[in-house]
Amino acid sequence: MGSNNIVFLGDEESQLSGGTNRVWRASMGELLGSAVLVFMVDTIVISTSESDTEMPNLIMSILIAIVLTIILLAVVPVSGGHLNPVISFSAALVGIISMSRAIIYIVAQCLGAVLGALALKAVVSSTIDETFSLGGCTITVIALGPNGPVTLGLETAQALWLEIFCTFVLLFASIWMAYDHRQAKALGLVTVLSIVGLVLGLLVFISTTVTTKRGYAGVGMNPARCLGPAIVRGGHLWDGHWIFWIGPSISCVAFYVYTQIIPPKHFHAEYGYKHDFVGVVKALFGSNV
Repeated sequence: MGSNNIVFLGDEESQLSGGTNRVWRASMGELLGSAVLVFMVDTIVISTSESDTEMPNLIMSILIAIVLTIILLAVVPVSGGHLNPVISFSAALVGIISMSRAIIYIVAQCLGAVLGALALKAVVSSTIDETFSLGGCTITVIALGPNGPVTLGLETAQALWLEIFCTFVLLFASIWMAYDHRQAKALGLVTVLSIVGLVLGLLVFISTTVTTKRGYAGVGMNPARCLGPAIVRGGHLWDGHWIFWIGPSISCVAFYVYTQIIPPKHFHAEYGYKHDFVGVVKALFGSNV
């Protein structure tokens, strides 16, 4: 993390050792952080969409990048600052945390997302809630056309490929620096997290710009953030919701495969991650696996 005694997203399982109580306390950081993240991001989505600016998606992307960086800076010392099932699952595959810790984090992130969506629903009017789908992740929406209701949005295949590509870029271009403790220590916590926020904001901007499809809210890259409004708001937010889970999951596996085929010195330098997925499987079933 740029400090002398903690390495951002190094071997977190060792850093956050201290028994079950420590794990659950860390998960509370993920829960509250995810709640704040969903409330703030969805608020930004609604406010920028309703503004009169010529490029609301650009303003939205910049604000999301800033907010994400601030929230990460607050949560990283508590739990490692995952705030996203994609990060937790990828970290478990790589071996930075155990799969059991990842599952606890993911459950906490999803619960936090629901709380954040409930908080937003409590403060916005029913008209805004209806018009902007509570700022949730949408593939399509139903709008009134000249001859009745019409469905607007993106095709399923396009949305899925965008989730896969953009999530992989997020892992490759930003989280990669955090996974490699050498780069994280050299760059420092603020720089690393600022780049993470910048990359995510850029990907949101790209996805909403290249498609220019009304009804498509852009890539999610965070299944929990998409789940919260879907549970609270319901309706068409469930249409294609699986894309926001399957796409990022594929990217996590692809990123893990990438870490296994590059030279070990470029990733597992000085020490290996003992919770690496393949290593755990080999340990369970014998070295012949």
